[in-house]
Amino acid sequence: MDIKQIYTDCNALLEGHFLLSSGNHSQYYLQSAKVLENPEIASKLAQALAEQILAYGLKPDAICSPALGGILAGYELAKALGVRFIFTERVNGVMTLRRGFAIKPQEKFLICEDIITTGGSALESAHCIQELGAEIVGFAGLANRGFCKRVGSTLEGKPEGKLPSNLPLFALQDFVFEIYAPHSCPLCATSTAVKPGSRGN
Repeated sequence: MDIKQIYTDCNALLEGHFLLSSGNHSQYYLQSAKVLENPEIASKLAQALAEQILAYGLKPDAICSPALGGILAGYELAKALGVRFIFTERVNGVMTLRRGFAIKPQEKFLICEDIITTGGSALESAHCIQELGAEIVGFAGLANRGFCKRVGSTLEGKPEGKLPSNLPLFALQDFVFEIYAPHSCPLCATSTAVKPGSRGN
């Protein structure tokens, strides 16, 4: 399965000048919503990810995703694995479990995002439910930006990667793009960074 081609065919591999959630800039951006808007494609991607997780020997009790971006990917993965799904969301900047969701003592959770960049949001979600008694057994994403080392990849993680090295990360493909700090971004010489999701992106 060529994940890059799927993103390209779905107009989900964007080129421009983007302001990332980290505050850094990039010439490329993966807009997973454009891939996940097609239920058939979403199901196939989640099934491939589930097969990778099961082949590793991991069987979580449930999936948790950080809202908003991880919800569709996490739900589809939970469906493929036959487990329940919950999500966390930020309230006043703090990742929180709401909407009546509850954690069973020592319940084994896999944290799922659409895209794993540095893993910051996934880690926030993990810490949130850990405090409520969950056991985190791994992380997953449809695509990995290469900052965190994933199962089955020859790429090593980078210092910016925030996910714990003692837990597995599963993803379907690595997408490695150059990322620039705002003060040293060459794209800023000719254009203004656009936050993904705005101006038609």
